[in-house]
Amino acid sequence: MAFLSFAGRLLFASVFILSAWQEFNEFGTDGGPAAKALRPKFNVFSNHVRSHTGMELPQIEMKIIAATAITLKGIGGLLFIFGSNLGASLLLLHQALLTPLLYDFYNYDADKKEFHQLFTKFTQELALLGALLFFIGMKNSTPRRQLKKKPGKTKSA
Repeated sequence: MAFLSFAGRLLFASVFILSAWQEFNEFGTDGGPAAKALRPKFNVFSNHVRSHTGMELPQIEMKIIAATAITLKGIGGLLFIFGSNLGASLLLLHQALLTPLLYDFYNYDADKKEFHQLFTKFTQELALLGALLFFIGMKNSTPRRQLKKKPGKTKSA
């Protein structure tokens, strides 16, 4: 059972680790294609937040966001393989912050092709988020092994 659990964590984390590795190799001096694709989506997201809440999001360098995403996926994935709650939490943070930004189906009409593509990817990312929540919940609900106390010897008179 322990091997199956490890294999499952390895396969699950491989999605994040391989993605982080690819983005790291393409990073360059400007953040690579990830940062370039993120800029327009971040602008639309910040306009959406400003129109609904009246709050202005700070201007952030996309290279920093891309580097943060790579770090969260890489370190989180490696720690997750070994069953770490910290690794799962890092992956959870990545998913919670970037999923609504990257898969902005809410900016398209429901009859558009882009809406269906983005919504499908968004729900897949939500499934990964749910699996991470499940892992953290199960990890925290299983009792730790406690050392058995040996019964004391009775003294006879």
